[in-house]
Amino acid sequence: MDESGGSGQPRPGNDGATDREAPPVARPADAAHPEKDPARPTTEPASPEETAGAVPGAQPAQTPADGGPPTPTDDGPARPARADGDGDGDDTGPASQGHPDPSPFSQSHAHTGGFGKGRPPQRPREPGGGILMGRPFGVPVYVAPSWFLVAALITWVFGGQLDRVLPQLGAARYLVSLFFAVAFYASVLVHELAHTVAALRFKLPVRRIQLQFFGGVSEIEKDAETPGREFILAFVGPLLSLALAGIFYLAMQTVQPGTVPGVLLAGLMISNLIVAAFNLLPGLPLDGGRMLRAVVWKITGRPMTGTVAAAWVGRALAISVLIGLPLLTQSGALGTTAEDNVGMDTVTDALLAAILAAIIWTGAGNSLRAARLREHLPELRARTLTRRAVPVETNTSLSEALRRANAAGARALVVVDAQGRPLSLVRESAIAGVPEHRRPWVYASELAQELTDGMRVSAELAGEDLLDALRANPATEYLVVEENGEIYGVLSATDVERAFVKAMARPS
Repeated sequence: MDESGGSGQPRPGNDGATDREAPPVARPADAAHPEKDPARPTTEPASPEETAGAVPGAQPAQTPADGGPPTPTDDGPARPARADGDGDGDDTGPASQGHPDPSPFSQSHAHTGGFGKGRPPQRPREPGGGILMGRPFGVPVYVAPSWFLVAALITWVFGGQLDRVLPQLGAARYLVSLFFAVAFYASVLVHELAHTVAALRFKLPVRRIQLQFFGGVSEIEKDAETPGREFILAFVGPLLSLALAGIFYLAMQTVQPGTVPGVLLAGLMISNLIVAAFNLLPGLPLDGGRMLRAVVWKITGRPMTGTVAAAWVGRALAISVLIGLPLLTQSGALGTTAEDNVGMDTVTDALLAAILAAIIWTGAGNSLRAARLREHLPELRARTLTRRAVPVETNTSLSEALRRANAAGARALVVVDAQGRPLSLVRESAIAGVPEHRRPWVYASELAQELTDGMRVSAELAGEDLLDALRANPATEYLVVEENGEIYGVLSATDVERAFVKAMARPS
């Protein structure tokens, strides 16, 4: 049974002898039955597997044939065998070794699944996603493999247009078309950099910029704090695209019409106008959708309401694009006659509309899920998720440590020194790998992971701050402490995972 950490303060008292080389003396009433004595690890001769380095699942050492306690070696008491030789948090449990006890704390569940065997959700170490082109303003810019497909498509389509406008170019028209594709995506990069600069100005972290199929994406890791900032953050992209269109229009006035520079500048002007107009459509995940979200947020005072409204408008927009774009091209409203839009052109228009609609629909759904995540994150609080813990000293046997934990209703063990200072945390997965009949011969500290600064988290952490702390220092268990350094309990990554999933399953 999980309990809050408030009652899990370590109680003062000695959990055993402080001298590691001198195990505590057994109580007289229990000395005749060391296999039932939870007070101390009785010595046991090392097996060949233990001599070479014990591994999970290895057979335990044999006791003497008369059934009495194992005899110590000539050089003193034998060191308790390590039950988890690799120290990597192996989750092999007693059930796999033929033992009926499913949990080291006599609970009805042992947790091994989730975010990498009990680890918190991990972000990639380095945000990849294609070829790294540079780091303007410290933000990595990647070109996704899908960009090369789009660049080839633009080169082919624009090359066909050039053949009608500048037939004298011949095969060189494809080189000019490739230059146009690169220049167009450079304009897209400037559009995304506008979002990035605004985000950095508002102190919002930007993970990366990715140029990909049908445009670019600026991955801003946090939402703006106010609707006004959200509106500005969304609007600067289309605004800069409009500014680029104006710059290309002015540059057109300085060159001769019907030349390669004139055609290129005209194409870049029109393409930037299309990018600006498309992004201003009021539906997520487009910039216009984020602007609509900011407006609804401002009116209602609830960012989630703005997200829901803008996401559903985005889904309606996706359906409109899927149906309307082919009808629009067939009607000749885009400057071509209906007779020209037959055969392959009709298929191409329908395919283009389907791809755009899928991108918009998927992006709207992702925006809804991300908003729900951020809304439920505050429910994740270290103080309420912390397990009650009991302190044990380094030479306390595992069976005695588990007895104390069960008696106190605790589900975690903290190894402390003689003064009660925490040294390490006993890993739940390692306990599960120790057969019950060997636990009197194993020190709890043998299964513990040494505490590092990153494994100490404040009991006041909650929401995204809590997840960031766990991501920065991946582990299976964390020591939760009060502001004054006092032990509050132990936080298991599996408990955070379950609370996260449970919160996300609830409706907004």
